[in-house]
Amino acid sequence: MDTREIQRRLDTVWRMESPRLIARLARMLGDLDSAEELAQDALVAALEHWPRQGVPDNPGAWLMTTAQRRAIDLLRQRRLHAGKQAALACEPDHQGSVVRDHEREAEDAIGDDLLRLLFVACHPVLPADARVALTLRLLCGLSTAEIARAFLLPEPTIAQRIVRAKRTLAGRGIPFEVPRRRALPQRLRSVLEVVYLVFNEGYAASHGEDWMRPALCEEALRLGRVLAALLPASAPVLGLLALMELQASRMGARTDPQGAAVLLMEQDRSRWDWLQIGRGQALLEKAQALGGGDDAYVLQAAIAACHARARRADRTDWAGIAQLYARLARVMPSPVVELNRAVAVARAQGPQAAWPLLEALLQDRRLDDYAPLQAVRGDLLEHLGRRDEARSAFERAAELSGNARERQALRARAADL
Repeated sequence: MDTREIQRRLDTVWRMESPRLIARLARMLGDLDSAEELAQDALVAALEHWPRQGVPDNPGAWLMTTAQRRAIDLLRQRRLHAGKQAALACEPDHQGSVVRDHEREAEDAIGDDLLRLLFVACHPVLPADARVALTLRLLCGLSTAEIARAFLLPEPTIAQRIVRAKRTLAGRGIPFEVPRRRALPQRLRSVLEVVYLVFNEGYAASHGEDWMRPALCEEALRLGRVLAALLPASAPVLGLLALMELQASRMGARTDPQGAAVLLMEQDRSRWDWLQIGRGQALLEKAQALGGGDDAYVLQAAIAACHARARRADRTDWAGIAQLYARLARVMPSPVVELNRAVAVARAQGPQAAWPLLEALLQDRRLDDYAPLQAVRGDLLEHLGRRDEARSAFERAAELSGNARERQALRARAADL
């Protein structure tokens, strides 16, 4: 295997495994900066060894073992330098595996390093926006640019939030543990927001060559299912999980054999996962029965369920979807929600009815560099017969998009005009 192929495989493994590495190291060391540094050290070690020795059969385990050994060395150095008798949580056996800390696991209601780190990063000492930015960076490996896109904010603002959040956690000596059940509610909303944004980044990647990042969707679903098992009577938790199950059911139909994007109205719905749709609908019904009908995640799940019930695109209940978006806009005011409402109104009542909604959004400076706004503008202009303006809008949307597949689809629409 040549060096370029090894680098490609390592990049893939790192993207998938780095959150778990950082989560495990953070629990061992109680220090985010050190955890990130040692994870990077393991990556450098792989770059040095794999070209000579070959890619190991289980590259993720190789990285984890390497990182943990270095963490144990660091803990020993700290103990020696400080003259303390700190007990090490983990020690390698002769095969390089790790002795489990059963006492800690017995105290931990979840027993999941990633979810533990998620709750730590969502500690109440941090502002809500900093909690979300930090956990997106740590758990998903999202770049500052990707996080900034999710927040519709400049990159330097996000970078400052992340740095300040890490300093605050270190300065306060926040323990790396899952809060007891009575302390869960005050952190839950931020945790759900992070899981939601992780799933969205996986479902429609903001940057890169691929239309989707399925590993992120799978991780978000896994975390959502763990939370649902932990809090089975929480309508927001069940609503978010329902939303993700319903959205994920379409993933097999969202690309063609060449990897190009296939938009919702053009998808082959026989390729949707109807078992997963059934799970999502059951979760939605339970969330609504718990009184969560006006929760933002439950409303979004209800919108996804409207799409799922339509076995053919022309049978979609766009009027019902528009009404649900109007309700969602009241409980979760957002220009992105309003943009989606404009799309639904256009489908239900025609582009002329939706145009005033879009014009208002065009005045919102937060959306100046938001590619979907220009894409929707192009779609409405095309249906209004203003083809030259529509072509310019699609070209502008392509310029703003950070995703190669999305740019390709937008430029194709511009070329058709």
